[in-house]
Amino acid sequence: MLRTIIRVGFLPALLIIAALLFLLQGCGDNAPSTEGKTVITFWHFQSEPGQKKALEERVKAFEAENPTIHVDMQDLSWNDGKTKLMAAFSSNTAPDVVELGSDWVAQFSAAEVLADQKPMGGDSLGRFSEEIAAPGKWRDGVYAWPWTTDTRVLFYNKALLSAAGVDTNGVDSTWEQIVVKGEKVRGTSQQNYGFGANGADRHRLYKKILPFFWSNGGEVLNANGVPVINSPANIAALEKYLELARAGFIDSQRGLDQLFISGKLAYWISGPWLVDKIAKDNPSLRYGVEVLPGFPGHKAVSFAGGEYLAINAGSQHKSDAKKLITFLTSAKQALEFAKALPGGTTPADLSLANDPFLQNGARQVFTRQLASARMTPVNPKWLDIEEVVEDEVSAALLASKSAEQALNDAQYRVNQLIQNGAPETGEDTTK
Repeated sequence: MLRTIIRVGFLPALLIIAALLFLLQGCGDNAPSTEGKTVITFWHFQSEPGQKKALEERVKAFEAENPTIHVDMQDLSWNDGKTKLMAAFSSNTAPDVVELGSDWVAQFSAAEVLADQKPMGGDSLGRFSEEIAAPGKWRDGVYAWPWTTDTRVLFYNKALLSAAGVDTNGVDSTWEQIVVKGEKVRGTSQQNYGFGANGADRHRLYKKILPFFWSNGGEVLNANGVPVINSPANIAALEKYLELARAGFIDSQRGLDQLFISGKLAYWISGPWLVDKIAKDNPSLRYGVEVLPGFPGHKAVSFAGGEYLAINAGSQHKSDAKKLITFLTSAKQALEFAKALPGGTTPADLSLANDPFLQNGARQVFTRQLASARMTPVNPKWLDIEEVVEDEVSAALLASKSAEQALNDAQYRVNQLIQNGAPETGEDTTK
């Protein structure tokens, strides 16, 4: 197990002890009988009450179809879940099945702590798009199976835009159109803003910047994994984001969600959870959603993220673990899970795209956007690369660096990171 500790990273003894204690949680006298059954452990991040209930229902359905298997579920939080997973793998106490965020998978795959699901029978990766399948692939194997996915779209306030003399019936195809309209809204009142720009918002800012890069033909890493962050395309894209920010308001994801809900923000890039928040907190808000605009001559692209299910390479129950993953990620079960989640989500199996649930109301825009959305590059050091990009873009947003200087500095730092290695980074969040 020493190899795994080295690859995943040394951890203080306290974290390992915490992981062991965490594993023992829930093993009280009220636990259901498992006599004569194979017990597989499943650590997941669906820990909010509504999420947990939805997942428990799917697991119960699995157990009903597989009466010789019992699934022992344990909650993880986005605040410290990754640290607990790393501690568990390092101490040989990791669960049989684990949920991983799309931008974490490569780090665990490269550490050789996940089982290759490619040779396991009973399912085909062919039911997922190449983009959705990509995060689970490493070298010649498939180390995580796609489960759910979602994307970001453009929310717009119809009342603010109409008051500024802007026609809200058409669809905006370029960011330049948004700049012009946002400036008109900003000119009507100092209390209203044209655009919401994520500032130094860890694990969220990059989800807004990458679509600008991609939509202008740029990349962070080329096909060979070489950094190309300071390309002319990326510099021009960042300059446009800065222009939008000047007509808008810079804040965190949560702060800007709330500003949009309060009716003071004309344009804002957000996810499906915002639809539910608006319905709850300000149902009279006149707003719409549309796919992200882009740049002339290029295809507009949004950010996609997702949840993936992996098997511990050290599991003694790989066959049963694979049965659980195949069941949960199946089109039928993933759709039922998505429907039950607060705010909804999208099954990774896009053969369901025409289901009424995914074509209803605002959800249909998210479904359409997923056809033009991308995951982060598959690289074991992605979280460190992400941090560099966010640091430098934040400096540009604060006007301490130009777009060109910020991306030149990001290029240098990522080059150094890839050449010399990097320490582990902090935790991820979902939104």
